[in-house]
Amino acid sequence: MLKIVKTATAIAIACGTTFSSAHADVVEDLQNICTIVKADDKGELRKKMKKVESDYRLKLQDYYTGISCEGESLIRIAFLNNALETGELMIKKMPKSLLNAPESDGKTLRAWVSERQLMGSPIAVVLNERI
Repeated sequence: MLKIVKTATAIAIACGTTFSSAHADVVEDLQNICTIVKADDKGELRKKMKKVESDYRLKLQDYYTGISCEGESLIRIAFLNNALETGELMIKKMPKSLLNAPESDGKTLRAWVSERQLMGSPIAVVLNERI
């Protein structure tokens, strides 16, 4: 979330607008991203990511850690909801370093998947190929 705030601040300064309106716009634009991932709507997720990138110059890696859906990250939500298409898209868009980094609970994505016994999931196959 801190990265979103820093980025939103930089955008607000560059555009000459106030911080609160720029931050509010980013938050508003990302508001239903959890629902999109759960519904496995790859087209809508791609559209949302392109809009945020074009409007705020933020890539998925910039706001990924700042978003929590029911206490879980976006890729974890994709696993839990068997959202293959959105999970695969996010894994392919994320840098390998972030896929291997510990998340908010201190566990890496791979460790979490193994712990939840989700290694048989098609999303896990994509994750393992990417890492």
